[in-house]
Amino acid sequence: MASLLVGCEAALYMTNRLKAYMEFLHRLPTTLTRTNFETAATELYACILQFLAQAIQIYKTSTFKRALQAFWEDSDVQNFESKCNELGMRVEIEASNCDRSLSAQDREVTKKLQEDLRTELQKLKNFHQIQQSLNRLELKLDLDKLPYAKGAMFNSYGDDHITCHPATRVDLLRQIQDWAQQPDSKSIFWLNGVAGTGKSTISRTIAEWLVSQGPLRVADLGASFFFKRGEGDRGSASRFFSTVVRQLVLKIPGLGDLIADVITSNPLIFDKALGEQFDKLLYQPIYKANITPNDCPILVLVVDALDECEKEVDIKTILELWSRLPRISTIRLKLFLTSRPELPIRLGFKDMSVDAYQDMSLDVHQDIVLHDAVPGTTVQHDISTFLKDAFSKFQKNYNADPPSGTQLDHNWPGDEVLEALVSLAVPLFIVAATVFRFVSDINYDPMEQLETILKFPRTGHLEQMEQTYRPVLTQLSATFAGSHDKEKLYQEFRMIVGSIVTLAEPLSRKSLAALLNVSPGTLKLRLNPLYSVLRIPDDLETPIRTLHLSFREFLLSDKLQHQPFRVDGPATHRMLVTKCLELLSRPDGLQENLCGLKYPGQPRREVNQIIIDERLTPAFQYTCQYWVYHIQHSKASIHNDNEVHVFLQKHFLHWLEALSLMGRIADIIGHVGILQSLMSVSGLSFGNHETRLALK
Repeated sequence: MASLLVGCEAALYMTNRLKAYMEFLHRLPTTLTRTNFETAATELYACILQFLAQAIQIYKTSTFKRALQAFWEDSDVQNFESKCNELGMRVEIEASNCDRSLSAQDREVTKKLQEDLRTELQKLKNFHQIQQSLNRLELKLDLDKLPYAKGAMFNSYGDDHITCHPATRVDLLRQIQDWAQQPDSKSIFWLNGVAGTGKSTISRTIAEWLVSQGPLRVADLGASFFFKRGEGDRGSASRFFSTVVRQLVLKIPGLGDLIADVITSNPLIFDKALGEQFDKLLYQPIYKANITPNDCPILVLVVDALDECEKEVDIKTILELWSRLPRISTIRLKLFLTSRPELPIRLGFKDMSVDAYQDMSLDVHQDIVLHDAVPGTTVQHDISTFLKDAFSKFQKNYNADPPSGTQLDHNWPGDEVLEALVSLAVPLFIVAATVFRFVSDINYDPMEQLETILKFPRTGHLEQMEQTYRPVLTQLSATFAGSHDKEKLYQEFRMIVGSIVTLAEPLSRKSLAALLNVSPGTLKLRLNPLYSVLRIPDDLETPIRTLHLSFREFLLSDKLQHQPFRVDGPATHRMLVTKCLELLSRPDGLQENLCGLKYPGQPRREVNQIIIDERLTPAFQYTCQYWVYHIQHSKASIHNDNEVHVFLQKHFLHWLEALSLMGRIADIIGHVGILQSLMSVSGLSFGNHETRLALK
C-alpha cells in the first residue's frame, strides 16, 4: 500500500511538472531552441506514460494475479523519480536557452515566462515535499498497527532497570562485547545458567551498552525481547516477531515501507503461525530491503529468558527460524540469548546445527554456561562487591534519618558478616539480592533482620533458593502467631500472594483489590512483610511483580507440602475463575452496548478510547481476557448449570463485545477452543458458525 501511494503521488507530481512545461511551450515563440525544449518535454511525457502503463497492465490481469503482484515495487518508484528528475533538469536547461535567438521584445516576454515557470515549479516542489511528509505519516500509521508485547522491550516503563555493578562481570561482559562487534563471529551467543545466576542483569547491561555506543558504533541494539512468565504477552511467543519488527524498522533503512505493505495486504498476519509471521514480517522484508552491510552497523537482538516462553514448541520454532537469518548477506544480524539450560532449548540448538547448517554447525552459535565459564573466585568477588556497595549505600541513607534513633556503625555490617553473606549467596546473585532486600526492608530493624538471616538453620537437604526464601516466610509466620485469627491471615496470604504468582499478567494494587474484592489497604498490610521477594510500588496503579521467577516456583512446589504458606496452583486458579465471573456478572459488569455506542455495528475506531478506558477498567479488562486462562489451569471441567455454564448462557455475546472494544476479538478463537475442550455440557456448544459471527 505504501508503494502504491508513493507511486501515485510521484506520477502526479511529474505530470504537473510536465503540464507547467507544456504551458510554457505553448506561449513560446517558434525557434530552433523551442524545438529542443519540445523534444525534451516529449521524452518526459513518454517516461510518465510508461510508468503508468505498468500499473494499468497489472490492473487488467485477473483479480487473483493482481492480489499477488504489486502495481509498483519500491525500486520501480525510485528509478522513475530518478529518471524524471534527470529529464526534468534537461527540460529546464532547454527552457533557459529558449531566448538566445529571439528579438529583444520576444526575449523580454520569454524572460517573464521563464520566471513564471520557475515560480510554478517551486510551488509544485513544495507541495511534493508536503505530500512526502503525508506519505511518511501514512507509513507511521501503518506501523502503529504493529502489536507488541507490553513491557518486553529494553528499558520499558515499570520493568527492572538494574544492570551489573561496574566492577562485576568484567571479563564476561568484555567477551560478549567483542563477539557483538566482530563481523565474522558466530551469529548466536547463548548464555545459559541455572536460576538466579544473574542472566537477566547481564542482558540489560549488554542492551544498555549497545544503546550507548556513539555515532561511529560498530554494533547497535537492533531489538530486544525480555520474556517473563506470568506477564501476559511477555510469557508467550505470539507477539515476539511483531515486537522485534516494531524495533527493527527504526534501524534498517527502507524496512518500514516493506512492513507497511505487508500489514495492508495481510492485516491478520499477527495472528498467524510463528513461521508465517517470521517469513512475512521479518525474513522477506529484510531480504528485499535495498541495503548493504555498510548502510547500518551490526544489529544485535537481545532475547532474555527464552525458557520462560510458555510453549516448548514455540521455543524450538523461534530458534529454528532465527537460524535462517544469517543466509541474508546484505545485513548483519546477531542474536544474544539467555536462558536456563532447559531441554527444549538444548534440542533447538541441536536441531539447528543438523537441519539448518549441517556441517557448518560449529560456526552457527557460541554458548557459554554461566556458572562454568566464570571462575568461582570471580563470582565470589562480584557478589562481595555487590553486597559491600549495597550495604554501604543503605547505611548512609539509614543514618541520615534512623527510624529507631540509633545509627548503624560506619563499617556495618562488618567484614566477617559480609563474608558469611557472600558464602551464603555464592554462586547465585538472586540470593545476594534477596538477602539485601530482606535486611534493608524499612518495615523492620536491619540489625534484627541480619541476625534472623545469620541464625536461620542451614540444612543440607534444602536447596539454596529454598534456604533464602524460608526466613522470609518464617518471619511472616512469627507475625501471624500473635493474632487471634491466625488461620484467616494464612488464608488471606494464599488468596493474595497466591493470586500474584498465578495471574496471567501482573495487576496493580487497585486492580488486584477490585478483582479479589478486598480493600487496597488490606492488600498493602498483607504485602508489607514481603518487600524482599516482591516489587510492591507505593502507588495504586503500578503492577505488583515477583522479583524472581524462583519465588513463584517455590510457593507452588511440593517443598512447602502441608505448610500454611503453600499455594495450591489449581485451587488458586479456580478461586480466580470465580472472582473473574463475579466481577463480570455484577450489575455494572458485562451488558449490551457496554460503552453506549451511537448505533449498532459502530466501528471500534470511532469509539473514543477515553470512554473505553473509563468503562473497561484494568481489572475488568483482565477478567475478560484471562478468565478462560484460569479455568484452563484449574483442572476443572464445565458442567450443566455450574458458574461457567450460567455465565456463558447469559453473557457470551456481551463478552465478545467487550473483547472487541479491547481490540482482542481475534483471541476468541483460542478461547472457544479451550472452552470446547473443557465442556461436558449438553445443549451448549460453540460451533464454527458462532465463532465466525464473533469475528465479523
